[in-house]
Amino acid sequence: MKKISILDTTLRDGEQAPNNAMNPEKKLKMALRLEECGVDHIETGFPASSKFDYEATKLIRKEMSTSGIATFSRTLISDIQLSLESGGCEQNHTIQMVATGSDLHLKNKRNISREEAINEVIQSVHFAKNNSDCRIAVGIEDASRGDFQFMGELTEAAVMAGAHQIILADTTGYATPLEFKKLIQFIKLKAGEGVSISTHCHNDLGLAHANTLAGIEGGADEVQVTLGGIGERAGNASLEMIASTLYFKPDYYRASTNIKLEKLYKVYQELCSKIDQNIPRNQPIFGTYAFSTAAGIHQQGVLANPDTYEFVKPDVFNREREFFVSRHSGKSIIKYILQNKGVPECSRLLESLYVNCISSREESSCLSMTELENEIEKQLKYEKEIKILLEVA
Repeated sequence: MKKISILDTTLRDGEQAPNNAMNPEKKLKMALRLEECGVDHIETGFPASSKFDYEATKLIRKEMSTSGIATFSRTLISDIQLSLESGGCEQNHTIQMVATGSDLHLKNKRNISREEAINEVIQSVHFAKNNSDCRIAVGIEDASRGDFQFMGELTEAAVMAGAHQIILADTTGYATPLEFKKLIQFIKLKAGEGVSISTHCHNDLGLAHANTLAGIEGGADEVQVTLGGIGERAGNASLEMIASTLYFKPDYYRASTNIKLEKLYKVYQELCSKIDQNIPRNQPIFGTYAFSTAAGIHQQGVLANPDTYEFVKPDVFNREREFFVSRHSGKSIIKYILQNKGVPECSRLLESLYVNCISSREESSCLSMTELENEIEKQLKYEKEIKILLEVA
């Protein structure tokens, strides 16, 4: 089974989204938590962009014991120098330099030719190689909209200059899974043996997860992800979804990660606290109600056998299954509670509890299991009191 390396860019790309910024100390705490979760490489930031990223990189570099670090830079010698100063020159530092992949970006963003773009990469890779022992990665920005021939030439030049890795970025969320898989396959062939291929997918059309998995199918060795999928615009491929898919579908993907799934949710809660972000109700894996249901048919099935409606298991993530009661719930959940309380089955009592606790509820009203149990306790007490009064009379 192939081991897929995880590069987490929560502290760089994730932080670039509005209101997600963290100071160096917060970044360090998150980096340590990500390391505990089994992340292989933690991208600390863009040292040339601000003193905060520069200082955060220095702090994190000193504290990492098992995870490698990664920094972001442009294909500028000055950027690379700052990355080396803050991130160090050792092999556990991946120095990522972003190259321009599409003609759209070459013309409108950079105003340079294809030849100039290739020469920038060659010079930057040579500088990093001659001044460090770092793992050198060349990221091709807007690769999903780039010309294959040009990107092939760019890849060959980067590898010839000494790059150890090529990163293919679907920067605008443009690609479909099949398109991205073909791109990965093509660049992997151009890069040759011994060169790692990495994915970096954005979620503008909701395809970051699917595209990243397609990249793995196409031969990618590493994926770049963020915790909770935070990031620019609609976000990035999410760490928990990629790691979980590989965990639950090992026979299909024949790939795995080092991620400790049981630790992720707590770290995500900490991240949300640091950036003041609410946890969505319906997000896969991390959503507030990801392992909850208020549907009577589902509750009946899960009570009989959780596999009926649970393929993704809550205990894998150190979370718990939750039942809620609404007007969509049936009598099975009441039967279940009564059985646990040792109350003899009684159709009249069951109907009374169903009417009072479930069917009469307002459209938007919803009870947790604990609240339902309390309601049933009140009803049972009421039933008992009525029975005593009738016997006395």
